[in-house]
Amino acid sequence: MTRHLILGTAGHIDHGKTELVKALTGTDADRLPDEKRRGMTIDLGFAELRLGDLQLGIVDVPGHERLVRNMLCGAMAIDLALLVVAANESVKPQTREHLEILKHLGIEHGVIVLSKCDLVEPHWLDCVAEEVRSLVADSPLAQARAVGVSSLTGQGLPELRAALAEAAEHAARSPRRQQLQAPFRMAIDRAFTVEGHGTIVTGSVASGLLRVGEEVALEPQGTAVRVRGLQSHGVAVDRVARGQRAAINLVGVSLEEAHRGDVLAPPGYLTPSCRLHVALSLNRPPMRHASASDPPPRNPRRKISVRVHLGTKEIQATLRWLEPRGDDFDQDGSVLLAELELSEPAVCVWGQPVVVRSQAPVATLGGGRVVDPHPRPLRRRATEEVSAIRELASESPRARLASLYFLRGFGELGAAEVVRRGGILGEWESLRDSLVAERVLERLPLAPGRLLHVHAQVLERAMTRVEQLLAKYHQRNRTQAVFPLSVLHKIFSGSESPRHTAQWLAAVVERMRSQGRLTVTPAGVALPGAGPQLSKPQQQLYEEIIETHRRCGCAPPAIDQLAPTAATRRSVVPKLVELAIAQGHLVRVCSAWCLHAEVEGEVRRTLVERLGESSFAVRDLRELLHVSRKYLVPLCEYLDRIGFTRREGDRRTIVGSGGGIESQPDRLPEEVSS
Repeated sequence: MTRHLILGTAGHIDHGKTELVKALTGTDADRLPDEKRRGMTIDLGFAELRLGDLQLGIVDVPGHERLVRNMLCGAMAIDLALLVVAANESVKPQTREHLEILKHLGIEHGVIVLSKCDLVEPHWLDCVAEEVRSLVADSPLAQARAVGVSSLTGQGLPELRAALAEAAEHAARSPRRQQLQAPFRMAIDRAFTVEGHGTIVTGSVASGLLRVGEEVALEPQGTAVRVRGLQSHGVAVDRVARGQRAAINLVGVSLEEAHRGDVLAPPGYLTPSCRLHVALSLNRPPMRHASASDPPPRNPRRKISVRVHLGTKEIQATLRWLEPRGDDFDQDGSVLLAELELSEPAVCVWGQPVVVRSQAPVATLGGGRVVDPHPRPLRRRATEEVSAIRELASESPRARLASLYFLRGFGELGAAEVVRRGGILGEWESLRDSLVAERVLERLPLAPGRLLHVHAQVLERAMTRVEQLLAKYHQRNRTQAVFPLSVLHKIFSGSESPRHTAQWLAAVVERMRSQGRLTVTPAGVALPGAGPQLSKPQQQLYEEIIETHRRCGCAPPAIDQLAPTAATRRSVVPKLVELAIAQGHLVRVCSAWCLHAEVEGEVRRTLVERLGESSFAVRDLRELLHVSRKYLVPLCEYLDRIGFTRREGDRRTIVGSGGGIESQPDRLPEEVSS
């Protein structure tokens, strides 16, 4: 079975990369007329090299300093590198920059070629080899074989093929090959049309496989397209897989809609975002002499304008560090977390390589990996979240899954998101269950047969916040018994997860009740032992209000008539009425007046006994309840509202027992509105 890998060239301009590819494969990777006229590679070139059961798709990149953006476009998906250094010129600026880029991309396998070796003496070749070895000493290519080659005479080509076969064998066993099991993903590096076929796009398949006839989405636009045909290196195939070069004939999209930088993936798999969290390793700064007059280091929290290379796309962005800079910030190899605010939406996955370059002068600042392709905005001083992002950059799938749940809050996690945001393939549910067993995750029942998995710290943080809100509410509202649940919904719907807030908040409240941290009533919630603290005059007035409503039956006084004389008593009456409602003594019929709970229950019993299944109008209740229309109309509307009666025109029918006690008004107390 053929194994597929992508081999990318790297090196300074005019060091013989394209000639070397031609000598190895017989293919001239320079395909543009300008390239042939100027004798210089401008854009990406492609070729194929077979080494036993290994098929290498070669991406030949330009070496000019002004074309590093094109080099990055081709290098992002490679598995191993061919670092080319001309023996007659030795190490040059783009040799260094391309090597830094390979390091940031995590390329661990490759071969070093000392090209044009026929132009120098053996002792000079030895000196160049020593300089190159010094250059790559602290890079992943430190152990790579170095081969002297002449593309003109063929010297060293057999040795180069053997070295490439050995390096490719190691690369084929690397963890990158696991991406074969991930969903299909390919960044487009070319888009063109062929008469009679329509739109064709090419790229290096980064993960998964794709078959003829399948539907994919063109991202970030989200355009649905169908695969009409597939080719790999000019040969028609029925499928392409991770590590192959692919030319895809698409149906459903015009050439004007497909561009370099777009991505093909299964519909719904990738989510466009203008914000990324990345782990960056910075380049070593230029050597200079330190002195007392040197300016201090830049504030790591200052925003920096940069160019971001992601897949085959270059995007303007703003970089902000997520953690303070350590003493080794300016040293090679230091890794820091950063947030990138992109100027336009992009799609990516966990672990995808990213390279950051400065705006002016243009230079490579550093690179690394995406650790969260679709993060939520971070609060100021969100130290716990930053720690979770650091764990998300871990090599441990268990740590990454736990971090995903922490950062997700009370939101649901699906299989596609676990792959996209955590790079976790296979049976992740078993890993989730082990986290539950270790009490890292908690299960909250939302409905029969439906569980929500929540990080234990997220759950505890929500419960603590509820307790703090209630403590503040009880302290400032000594005449109130409970905190309305509707107010809790409003507060939390703007924080953890706006969707399905009522469901998970109800589960949180139930968990707190079962732990003895809350008392729950139909009107709201309260801390255990907390309740109204009334003065002696307030307690007396409270009892008078309840007794007045009991005595007046179905014709109670309006709330603003309960204390018409004393201003101090008048101000506290509405609060005492709310307390009586919360404690179940009164039932609010309308905004103006209430009924005693016993009276309200007696009204419903009387209607059932006297009217049964008969329909009735408002006027039919006058003799039955002995009250005027002033009370009857609001009372009938209340009975409709609680589901006791159903109105049809001007008549009503009894349909249920009704709720009896309604929730408190959906309003936000001033004490917690901030």
